[in-house]
Amino acid sequence: MAPIPTPPAEPQDSPDTYLGLDSAAAERLARERGWSTVRSLPPGAIITMEYRTGRLNFEVKDGRVARAWKG
Repeated sequence: MAPIPTPPAEPQDSPDTYLGLDSAAAERLARERGWSTVRSLPPGAIITMEYRTGRLNFEVKDGRVARAWKG
């Protein structure tokens, strides 16, 4: 049986630091800080809820990040 792979480490970064930022600037900053996937979503979007290491999610309202969370 093959060993279970170890997921890559996540950036040591708080999602709260992105709140209120322009969505494009927030996405650029997140990638610079090492997030492999950045997902911008409208409020109330239906999304999958599986946790993905290295993914940062933004809820964007009126062009600004209103909510941010890992996974």
